[in-house]
Amino acid sequence: MALENIILEQENGIATIFINRPEKLNALNKATIQELHETLKQVDANPEIQVVVITGSGEKAFVAGADIAEFAHFSETEGAQLAAQGHKILFDYIENMKTPVIAAINGFALGGGLELAMACHFRIASDNAKMGLPETSLGVIPGYGGTQRLPQLIGKGRAMEMIVTAGMIDAETAKTYGLVNHVVPQADLYTTYKTIATRIMRNSPVAISKAIEAVNANFVSGVNGFDIEINAFGACFATEDFKEGTTAFLEKRKAEFKGN
Repeated sequence: MALENIILEQENGIATIFINRPEKLNALNKATIQELHETLKQVDANPEIQVVVITGSGEKAFVAGADIAEFAHFSETEGAQLAAQGHKILFDYIENMKTPVIAAINGFALGGGLELAMACHFRIASDNAKMGLPETSLGVIPGYGGTQRLPQLIGKGRAMEMIVTAGMIDAETAKTYGLVNHVVPQADLYTTYKTIATRIMRNSPVAISKAIEAVNANFVSGVNGFDIEINAFGACFATEDFKEGTTAFLEKRKAEFKGN
């Protein structure tokens, strides 16, 4: 499909997806969500891509929220359908991708933008970033996973305060809360996520995908994460990557993983 709202760059095993709606501070609309889904599906199926990075175009915003004009007149049923579809094709989809996804928060990450960042496997932020869930100031609640993922990441009390006050926090506060892993000057954001991505790519893609599955299982109601871990651990023993990794260790050389 032709991409109108995002830019995809692929280099040395890293796919960087720029959300590119600068006139709207990269706000998410239905078309952008669909483009993100199709692009993420494409890169997750590409064995040459080992890390995905999602960021925003420009220096002001990662994603400054959802495009309010698109749903301001929705009915109750339409609102629920909007949230359900967004979960299915983007937010839950990212969380369960086998390829690790990093959010590089380069500015405002508000509402759906913060929810997008939280759906990624972890987050880094530039020092000018601001984060928040302002939905209650609009008479609605976060609908793309914000009420669930934010408490998981920073605890119920802090999450509740952020949601009911509709306030923003800066990047350093987000790091203190555990919402982001690293805070760097905006000029260093690219080199930082590239360095982290390079470290990830030294490891087995098969093992990484199994690790993502096992970690996520801990947050699924009714699922025993320990059982998922045990089964995923065992499954690794049947892979060529396990044979290569253990052989390389014993031979005191660098492993050359093939991802199978």
